[in-house]
Amino acid sequence: MAQQDTEQQHAGVLPVDDEGFVVDVEDCEEREAAYRERGTARPITVVGNPVLHKECRDVTEFDAELAKLVDDMFASQRAAEGVGLAANQIGVDLKVFVYDCPDDNGVRHVGVVCNPVVEELPAADRSLDDSGEGCLSVPTAYAPLARPDYAVVTGRDERGNPIRVRGTGYFARCLQHETDHLYGYLYIDRLSKRERKDALRQMEEGTPRYETVPNA
Repeated sequence: MAQQDTEQQHAGVLPVDDEGFVVDVEDCEEREAAYRERGTARPITVVGNPVLHKECRDVTEFDAELAKLVDDMFASQRAAEGVGLAANQIGVDLKVFVYDCPDDNGVRHVGVVCNPVVEELPAADRSLDDSGEGCLSVPTAYAPLARPDYAVVTGRDERGNPIRVRGTGYFARCLQHETDHLYGYLYIDRLSKRERKDALRQMEEGTPRYETVPNA
C-alpha cells in the first residue's frame, strides 16, 4: 500500500494551552504509532562518532525529507526503547529531536522539536534534580547528573510552526538532554573526569540491546 503524501500524513498541528505551550499529552499512542509505522528504525551512533561531538545544522526546510526523518526517528527510538532521540544519534546532522517521555506525574508526552533552545529560567522557578541519567549513545552506562527539574524549550515543529514545550522531572531532563545532543554535548561531557571515565567503563563492559554503528 502506497504511503500518503506528506501533507496528509502530518496535517495535524498540536494545540496550545492558555500559556502558549503545546499540548503534547493527547492521543499519544495514536500519534506515536503513526510516526513509527511510517518509519524505518536505524542503528544508533555512539560516543566517539564525530557527528555527536559538533553542533548540528539548523533545520531550514520543513519538507518531505524532514517528515521522513522524523518518522525514522520515532521508529528508531522505539526500537532502542528510548524516551528521546536526537537526529545526530542516527547520524543525521540536523537540529531535530523527538520524544515519548513521562513527566514527574507519570503523564506521557509525545512530540517533535526542531532548532530547540532551552530558555534560561529564574532560579526561583526550578530546583536541581540529581537523578541518574543514561543515553542511547552511551549504551549500558548511567550516572547521577544534576539538572533543573523544570525546563522550557522553544523551537519549531516538523511543519515549521513556532512552539514552546515545557517539562517537569524526568521529562525536563529529557528536553535538556536532547537539546544538548544537537549542540554537540553528551551527558557524560557534564560529568567530572572520574565520573565520565566510570561511565565509559560501564559502556565498554556492557552489551547494548539495540543495533549501534561501530566507530571507525
